[in-house]
Amino acid sequence: METRRLELLAELSRLGSMRAVADALGTTTSTVSQQLAALAREMGTPLTEPDGRRVRLTPAGRLLAEHATTILAEVEAARRDLAPGAAPAGTLHVAGFTTAIRSYLLPIIAGLAVSHPRIHVLVREHETAEALQLLAADQADLALTYDFNLAPIATDPAITSSPLWTAQWGLAVPAGEPAGGGAAAEVFGRYRAHDWIGNSRSTADEDVIRTLASLAGFTPRITHLADSLDLIQDMITAGLGVGLLPLGHPVKTGVRILPLTGPHIELRAYAAARRGRLDWPPLALVISLLRQASRR
Repeated sequence: METRRLELLAELSRLGSMRAVADALGTTTSTVSQQLAALAREMGTPLTEPDGRRVRLTPAGRLLAEHATTILAEVEAARRDLAPGAAPAGTLHVAGFTTAIRSYLLPIIAGLAVSHPRIHVLVREHETAEALQLLAADQADLALTYDFNLAPIATDPAITSSPLWTAQWGLAVPAGEPAGGGAAAEVFGRYRAHDWIGNSRSTADEDVIRTLASLAGFTPRITHLADSLDLIQDMITAGLGVGLLPLGHPVKTGVRILPLTGPHIELRAYAAARRGRLDWPPLALVISLLRQASRR
């Protein structure tokens, strides 16, 4: 259905004659008649009928003319939104992990409510694999993901990832354990007899734990799983084992985080989107704001 034909029908409803429509739109009466006849064939029903020497809209024609007014207004709004220099507008679906949402995305959303009120951000909390699946299925516009330097993830070639920030992680142990970190293999070796706590919704933590434990010459017993960093601390306090935590995370009483070197553990956060979508203004703006927040 061509919007030009809808425009002719809407004008006929407003002006009442094909001659008036032709004059208003700078065309001929025969062109108006031909285009309306083509529109009637598309719709499968007559849109006009004779009325003396003129024509008038049929009931179907009047109904379609009402819809045409709405459709044409939406098309014009879309043109304005997509025009170069237009203020970003639209609904952005974001899937991402908790830290990225809480510490970075939510403050940005609050700012957008003031600076760009026509951008609406819908948020879904997901681990990296889940977020990337939503992105690949076109059920999310932006995925906030992470991996570790010791457990890099492979992404779909159709997806591009922009680095955001990095964070150093260490080994979280009961506060009564000796302080001081050191070489990762040496520190891990001290806890070869302990149970280990992994992530319940991602294998990234487990991959890192197994990699460093192998350097220390043992296979870790990963017996407990938790997605919440706070719950991992509660498990450690309860004597259920040891696990990985970011060095900058607030530490509860009863927990100590040991820094690691040679190799260190580094979480790397990304903003991932489908190739070809990065020039969509709302997406481009939010990614830019995430980068700025990451640098700060």
